[in-house]
Amino acid sequence: MNYERLKIAEANFLQAYPGGFADPALEPTLKKHRMSKMVEFASELFDPGSFYQPNDFLERLVKLVSRSSMVSMFEKPKFRDAVNDLNSSEREALTAALNHLYHGPQEEGLCEVVDILARQKIAKWSVVTLGLVYFKPQEEVFVKPTTAKAIVNKLELDLDYKPRPDWAFYSGYREAIMDIKGRVDPSLSSNNAALTGFLMMTL
Repeated sequence: MNYERLKIAEANFLQAYPGGFADPALEPTLKKHRMSKMVEFASELFDPGSFYQPNDFLERLVKLVSRSSMVSMFEKPKFRDAVNDLNSSEREALTAALNHLYHGPQEEGLCEVVDILARQKIAKWSVVTLGLVYFKPQEEVFVKPTTAKAIVNKLELDLDYKPRPDWAFYSGYREAIMDIKGRVDPSLSSNNAALTGFLMMTL
């Protein structure tokens, strides 16, 4: 990792926003993302008991994606339509796969989710990882392709980004973000979505 470039990015951000993400100038941006509300919604949605009712679970998952400011307006209806097109057995399979993704075994779950969504042509990094960062905002990461590619390139990470989500990149990217988190001012990393937001704005 290019730590020198990271420290330059940190200095530039703190020069513009001395309070980090607590700086008043960033308040409108934070309000738009409604992180605390989304985290609360995800906590209920991904509770282990929710996975026993696939139809209700997937309906609320679509709501999570549609309400998120981090998913593009183009992907939201595509994801909704893809879920609505699933038959009952496919719904059960996707729900079981998501249960693995959120409660383990995680690697197996991610691969299963991607395989199912790929058949619907909606296996996108954003929809696969969105709920993870809302459910565990201090531990998991949201992979936004443009941001992830910029972080990998600018910080010279030894990671191979591919458009189709895969475990190798996700786990490596998460490890890098957690490394960065320990090296920058705490005001830049109230949660992992904020941390990648800082990197997006500076890199």
